[in-house]
Amino acid sequence: MRLHHVRCHCGRSRSEVEADIDHVRECDCSVCRRRGALSFRVAPEAIRFLTPLADLSVYVWGTGTGADYFCPTCGIMPFRKPSRLTQAERVAGKQPFEGWAINVRCIDDLSIDELPRVRIRGSELIIK
Repeated sequence: MRLHHVRCHCGRSRSEVEADIDHVRECDCSVCRRRGALSFRVAPEAIRFLTPLADLSVYVWGTGTGADYFCPTCGIMPFRKPSRLTQAERVAGKQPFEGWAINVRCIDDLSIDELPRVRIRGSELIIK
């Protein structure tokens, strides 16, 4: 496992993630498409918040079960709490995830161009 330093553009939001990042997730939902984030999911115990979550702004949308944390100064989203599964996802057999999604674009020492991309079809989810 490698320790990665995650930060927003201005440095106000800082965290550390211990992970072997071997791919990135690229979602095409309305928010992710506009944001351009590439994410990697980590277990709750793999992230250490150096900036208290209360010091960040939060955006909740869609099912209202996920939360995008972003810096109130520069507006960059270094990580998010993924939404709980929809009924359609549960029926399709997807497994629940309780961890965090790190925006790998916020890791300075990571070459994201070499990582395989997993396409997530968030635009096709039916929110119920």
